[in-house]
Amino acid sequence: MKNYMFKIPHSRMGFQFILIISLSVFLVSCEKEQDEVPAEMTVFNLLETFNDKSPKENKAAPAPGEDPIAQIALDSPDFNELVAALGYVDAELNTGLVDLFLNGKDQYTVFAPTDEAFYDLYDALGDDVNGITDLPADLVLSVLQYHVTEGRRASNSVVPKKNMRTIETLLEGATFKVDRDFKITAIGSTATIVGPDISASNGIIHVIDNVLLPIE
Repeated sequence: MKNYMFKIPHSRMGFQFILIISLSVFLVSCEKEQDEVPAEMTVFNLLETFNDKSPKENKAAPAPGEDPIAQIALDSPDFNELVAALGYVDAELNTGLVDLFLNGKDQYTVFAPTDEAFYDLYDALGDDVNGITDLPADLVLSVLQYHVTEGRRASNSVVPKKNMRTIETLLEGATFKVDRDFKITAIGSTATIVGPDISASNGIIHVIDNVLLPIE
């Protein structure tokens, strides 16, 4: 076997070699900076960072995540009103919902309205409603239950390929429908799934852009 040895002159070739090595180190450093994830991220940034497919291309259900549903909501700046609603009904009605979504082992699918969705609801209800605590606790509980279904249901189990799919909720006897374009038709409102398949250890979160109302 021949042993090839390359002698690099100390003049021009040596300078080119040093230049190539320096350029390689610079490019690797840039790639690392681009791959870094900001310490605080909204759910939408999270989706953009780790999910390079459009919702309609996500056919397979994601693997269980590390954090429970409630922890994801608590850590995100997009779900302050949803967290406040859970805390409100827990305090007023002793529902145990926070513990259920934080420490419970059963699997649930949550259609989670953003803060902006709640603000739009408050505006629609008039000047007497400035926050979730201005509404009756039992009404808020019904609304929250209407946003949850049992089981771990990713978008491939929620969004139909054609026609409409009916979703049974935790609110007894109440359902809503989802079409192939990620549109939700509820009893008293409509919404769109804008952030599907956020995987939790105890279920799935689908971000929606409106609060679903179980009453006309």
